[in-house]
Amino acid sequence: MNKTQATKRVAQLREAIDHHSYRYHVLDDPEVADAEYDALVGQLIEIEAAHPDLVTPDSPTQRVGAPPSDLFAPVRHRSPMMSLDNCFSLDELQAWGGRVERGIGQADGFMAELKMDGVAVNLIYEDGVFVKGATRGDGRTGEDITGNLKTVRAVPLKLRGKHPKILEVRGEVYMRTDDFEKLNVALGEQDLKTFANPRNGTAGSLRQKDPKVTASRNLSLICHGVGYVEGIRFKSHSEALEATREWGLRTNPENKRLDDLGQVYDFCRYWEEHRHDVPYEIDGVVAKVDSIAQQDELGWTAKAPRWAIAYKFPPEERTTLLKNIHVHVGRTGVATPWAQLEPVFVGGVTVSTATLHNEDELARKDVRIGDTVIVRRAGDVIPEIVGPVTAKRTGKERKFRMPKSCPSCGSDIVRREGEAAAYCVGVDCPSQRVERLFHFASRGGMDIEGLGYKTIMDFVDRGWLRDLADIYYLDPAKIIELESWGEVSVDNLMSSIEKSKQRSLGNLLAALGIRHVGGFAFQLADEVGSLDRLLTITEEELLAIEGVGPVIARSITEFFAQGRNREVIQKLRDAGVDPKEAPKKREGPLLGKTFVITGTLEAYSRDEAQKAIEALGGKVTSSVSKKTDYVVVGENPGASKYDKAVALKIELLDEQAFENLVS
Repeated sequence: MNKTQATKRVAQLREAIDHHSYRYHVLDDPEVADAEYDALVGQLIEIEAAHPDLVTPDSPTQRVGAPPSDLFAPVRHRSPMMSLDNCFSLDELQAWGGRVERGIGQADGFMAELKMDGVAVNLIYEDGVFVKGATRGDGRTGEDITGNLKTVRAVPLKLRGKHPKILEVRGEVYMRTDDFEKLNVALGEQDLKTFANPRNGTAGSLRQKDPKVTASRNLSLICHGVGYVEGIRFKSHSEALEATREWGLRTNPENKRLDDLGQVYDFCRYWEEHRHDVPYEIDGVVAKVDSIAQQDELGWTAKAPRWAIAYKFPPEERTTLLKNIHVHVGRTGVATPWAQLEPVFVGGVTVSTATLHNEDELARKDVRIGDTVIVRRAGDVIPEIVGPVTAKRTGKERKFRMPKSCPSCGSDIVRREGEAAAYCVGVDCPSQRVERLFHFASRGGMDIEGLGYKTIMDFVDRGWLRDLADIYYLDPAKIIELESWGEVSVDNLMSSIEKSKQRSLGNLLAALGIRHVGGFAFQLADEVGSLDRLLTITEEELLAIEGVGPVIARSITEFFAQGRNREVIQKLRDAGVDPKEAPKKREGPLLGKTFVITGTLEAYSRDEAQKAIEALGGKVTSSVSKKTDYVVVGENPGASKYDKAVALKIELLDEQAFENLVS
């Protein structure tokens, strides 16, 4: 570009960088991801390098960070807290190594350190006592956050051993990823604004006026160097870090002293692949010449040391346009909203879709169609929307509303009280078809031998199975023409299908896969006796049955109220599937005893255990109540059932005790 174009572009870039720097450092509310900010700075550096006369003292390339907020008192750093130049590839890292060699010859060694994604701080100790702590600010003057830093347990209030009279220690305050997730959950429960990432959470926590709030956030600290130090002269950076550890300050055990740049690059590549192996967020590796004498010889530019560089990992957060929001119905019927995005390269891949979890999560984040949003993809995790960039809203954005009918089958989408997810209640929903068919034919359902997962997928693809009842209308003449199907296997399948027509009402109810019914299907069949009764039963009548609560009652009535579900059931009856059961007359030594089964038993399926109890006169229900006599506990029991049984002091039976009882 010519001089006029360069002058205009430099002014635009400086204005944009200053704006984003202010939002990031002062307001803790960034509008763009780090990678986009770095790109703006990189472009400005490139133009200023081509037009040196355009460089001014107030250019973002000539200073570090942003002015301190006036919320806190200013603190002048004795030794400036410099920023770092960035590189993004092996070639750029080697180019930096070449500049180092031209400046000092062969480096005596390097320190490679994980680049924490937190907030840089300066800790000041006088006579071994922590007297002041500050943010980096603009590199020369930061904000006094002493009171808040004292709440961080990793900050020692008094140094150990023989220490210097005056010491500035540089470190990074950060929030562990699990603490960050807990914080956002807590804020969400209080209807307060959540943080986009751990770095923002850390910054917001450090800049609280009330140190008690900071103390509740469980912040951590790792130190990565010293600034001004009185009375000691270190020979190397690694020696300074060792002294820092001896004084009682925390350093990162993952950091390593390495002999050459090849080892540094191997270190970078390793941590790029294993960045999620540590319980905190890192966004790169910092490489430093280890020798202090060689550092002094290399010196500094206006804003960064020549003896250090930050190797930045590919970004895991970027901003893009949310073009639309759609709904996907999964195999269990859960209706999940997902975002259609303007394609963006993030986390090593091009992303064009992202999950939005559920309607509550959308409302909490206030994500709207047409928003500019921050997209995050960490490792192999499914891309997700972190949140909107509200400053870029135009007023044309639209809020999302969950549709009332399923986009796949047209049945109702319902959301039951107390649940975050919405569900399609259609029995023949195409989005759920294969999984529903497999469940219907499984041993716990209609027990149709020969109708396995691969066979069902094949028959669905051929258009032979559209709903559950189609199983009873399969044409053996068509099946026998398929490869791998012979006369015997077809006869066996058709015989198994015919036998399934004689299964119990409990089997049919379990096979239909009505949400929340599960193993309760057999008890329900005992109580109601026929399919006709279920088609007309009311919620009030269901609630009168022991073990049926509002959730189960509502789920059953909603299922049988769906017109399409009733059509499929009539189709099953037309094919000869119409079981009827007279209520069982219970008698035996367990008469009057009520059981709940939770977890997996080794010697019994859930159905077999239930039948063993019923054969002795007992009854099995799906939920624990004061009327429950025994809870049979297998492997991996449901926590809610187990805890409720303990609270109600109900007798617990392990598998051996249960076997002894039924024997």
